[in-house]
Amino acid sequence: MAQFLEERFPSNVDYGSGFESVYETTIVTTSNGNEYRSQPHPFIKAMFDIDFERQTLDVIDQIIDLNNRANGKTRGFRVKHPIDYSTNEYRGTPTAYDMALSPVSAGVYQLVRWYGDSDDPACARRLIRKPVSGTVLVGVAGQAYPSGQWSVDTTTGRITCAANKTRAITSISKAASAVVTIGAHTFAIGESVAFSGVVGMTQINGLRSLITATSGTTITVAINSTAFSTYTSGGSVQTQPITGEDVTGGCEFDIPCRFDADLRGIFSNWNTINASGIRIIELLNP
Repeated sequence: MAQFLEERFPSNVDYGSGFESVYETTIVTTSNGNEYRSQPHPFIKAMFDIDFERQTLDVIDQIIDLNNRANGKTRGFRVKHPIDYSTNEYRGTPTAYDMALSPVSAGVYQLVRWYGDSDDPACARRLIRKPVSGTVLVGVAGQAYPSGQWSVDTTTGRITCAANKTRAITSISKAASAVVTIGAHTFAIGESVAFSGVVGMTQINGLRSLITATSGTTITVAINSTAFSTYTSGGSVQTQPITGEDVTGGCEFDIPCRFDADLRGIFSNWNTINASGIRIIELLNP
């Protein structure tokens, strides 16, 4: 695969003057006028038309140099879509609960921009391959997942959970902040943990909470277990998401693109270059 240039296309070029959203749709019309529509995949593909009239040195520095370093149509680069660059309503401030993440493997998830119901297999979507550094947030079970418990690769858009910490439970108190006995452990204050498999105090199964205090053999969590049934036996506590927990995320993102035509323009005069109709297209697998 060709090298990708991890840099953003110059934002002061008027590439937003023309754009398209393309869907791979096949339409067959029968003799009686009925349409049969199908799609080989549900991924949106963006296209942009670049129009500019700039001083020659500006064009050389920003466009010609990028085109040369990209080997024309060979290498990709980042583009900020003028109207669709956030998981929160296209242009809003991202939150940890904007979009369902797509599981890749145990503890690994892909950032996705869904355009509809993520449970619908035909829902239009965009795999976020190029999230903007410093904007990514993750949520688990409707709660913000502490940043120390995951990392993001901003060149692929993949979220990787930290190594799972898990311990067997031997006791849970009935208290405003439940104290959980687990033996010697490495859990830390501020970590998010989930409960499963508990017998007796079954109300705690599936709940997730932050750890508010620790001792050598216990953790205290922000769960009020006063009205729960009495703990009997079993169960475990862990940091990574458990089965049934929704894993969500949000971010600002760039779109990976490449030039779709050779670069050409017109000298308006010796110091000014005018060009239009130079197309850049989205790379679905950069």
